[in-house]
Amino acid sequence: MATTNGTASPNARQLSAVDNLRKALSTPGEIVVAPGVYDGFTARIAVDAGHKCLYMTGAGVTMSRLGMPDLGVATLNDMRDSASVIASLDPSIPLIADADTGYGGPLMVGRTVSQYIKAGVAALHLEDQVQTKRCGHLLGKQLVSEDEFVSRIRAAYLAREREQGDIVLIARTDALQSLGYDESRNRLKKAVAAGADVVFLEGITTKEQGRQICADLAPTPVLFNCVSGGVSPELSAAEARELGFKIIIFPGFALLPVYETVSRLAKRLVETGTPSLSTQNISPKKIFEVCGLKDCIAFDLAAGGKMYDSEI
Repeated sequence: MATTNGTASPNARQLSAVDNLRKALSTPGEIVVAPGVYDGFTARIAVDAGHKCLYMTGAGVTMSRLGMPDLGVATLNDMRDSASVIASLDPSIPLIADADTGYGGPLMVGRTVSQYIKAGVAALHLEDQVQTKRCGHLLGKQLVSEDEFVSRIRAAYLAREREQGDIVLIARTDALQSLGYDESRNRLKKAVAAGADVVFLEGITTKEQGRQICADLAPTPVLFNCVSGGVSPELSAAEARELGFKIIIFPGFALLPVYETVSRLAKRLVETGTPSLSTQNISPKKIFEVCGLKDCIAFDLAAGGKMYDSEI
């Protein structure tokens, strides 16, 4: 906070989520670590643990909202609504959000960017798959032409200028699987020329490939997607930083533990009539506290409310 003669200025502007993300990206030796979340609860858990950046996974939103696989079925409305909930929980914490293909042609890409800005999203990534896309770590991905991909990025840039707001634009290419490294690198370079702030080469297969793309695109920041069980090597944040990456996202951070734990307990409930939870010390109140219970009570009391003035 800005100070005047050692005293905090009451009119000092707090850094926004986008400001905080841009500051981190410009800090030498720093890497942005973003666990994958898909709703308010998983976001609250990550923030409660101390995370300073979040990633909204498209696969997670698709499965949690629609109960369907990540095959391009989630719409702009699905994604924007989920992003708005997550971004609103703490306006200082950057949310990096999947925006798939932008959900249409240039006009629709522009609308997507505008809607994400209004929702409080700090960064989004746009890719070069066709509209009927699939998870980046599946086989058989189909791509649009390089010109169409660059048009998507240019539309995103123009929409940001029109909104007079800010959002970090991340250009993602899935071309590595079918077109090879050189074509992928060239697509990303042209995306940067069209206005992208960060690049994202999906599906790298070796650490050396990661180091190479960071060197080839320098000084543009590069994002690494760490998908457990995917086609890329599983890297720690320190390993990714050493290779030259500036952002690392973990899309399966919440999805995989939820699937593993709930599946196990669901089967146990069918077989034994009880889930036999080993977490009896976790009360409903404790979970509500993770979701901001104390802040809600304090706000109500400060406003003169009486509903929560006794112990809960």
